[in-house]
Amino acid sequence: MAEIILDDNNFETEVLASDIPVLVDFWAPWCGPCKMLGPVVSAVAEKYEGKIKVCKYNVDDSTEYAEKYYVENIPAIKIFRNGEIVNEALGFTPQPKLEALIEEIL
Repeated sequence: MAEIILDDNNFETEVLASDIPVLVDFWAPWCGPCKMLGPVVSAVAEKYEGKIKVCKYNVDDSTEYAEKYYVENIPAIKIFRNGEIVNEALGFTPQPKLEALIEEIL
């Protein structure tokens, strides 16, 4: 399953109203660590397909939810369940650590 591209128009539907946990990668195309994290997020999306939804939110294109969740540095990973943040990580996060954050909430 590919990552879902989020913006201010579909964030509520895809993330806050989701019936399964959602990992949101807040990123920007100019961000070096974000580029490094991209393949990790893709691998996690494939590994946890059907168990967790994986989404990407470009903070250059959309700002409403980045501001709402106080995303001041990127990359920022926030994991939501039932519309609430239940886990998060800041900066480049290696795949084993990202998987551990997911496993904690599954």
